[in-house]
Amino acid sequence: RANEPGFLVVGRLTKPHGLKGEIGMMVLTDFPERMIPGSEVYLGDQHTPARIAAVRAHKKLLLIRFDGVDSRQSADGLRNQWVTVLQADRPELPPGEYYHHQLLGLLVISDEGDRLGRVEEILVTGANDVLVVKGNSRQEILIPITDEVFLDVNLDRGRITVKLIPGILPE
Repeated sequence: RANEPGFLVVGRLTKPHGLKGEIGMMVLTDFPERMIPGSEVYLGDQHTPARIAAVRAHKKLLLIRFDGVDSRQSADGLRNQWVTVLQADRPELPPGEYYHHQLLGLLVISDEGDRLGRVEEILVTGANDVLVVKGNSRQEILIPITDEVFLDVNLDRGRITVKLIPGILPE
């Protein structure tokens, strides 16, 4: 439920740190720099508004203190909650770049007009992301998101056009 329309997950709260209300947050966003004092986020499945009072980096986490949370006990009550932001507040991406949630469910067609299926998930591999496309046969097609293969994304029409190179289609 955390990533429902209108909200985007940016982190997951871990455990309290110290005695003054700080809590660790595992960062799940490409834009952690938006987590600044004074900004508003939403906590848990109920999307309870919370204002960030302080934030600092600590190992692989951010340590966050929220307004009104000033003890270890009150921070402990936030443990394991999702941290979300309003989808409308997400940073704009440069032309030709897309958020993963924008691509999920889109129809994938070849540049020759063949319907390959819909994007079921996106694998983050390090080199380039890979679309997992499932067609009518329910067989998975893995399509690398590279300039050679990824020709066009039309969000209005709900489709992605790709160039099929040798080895993409299962035998």
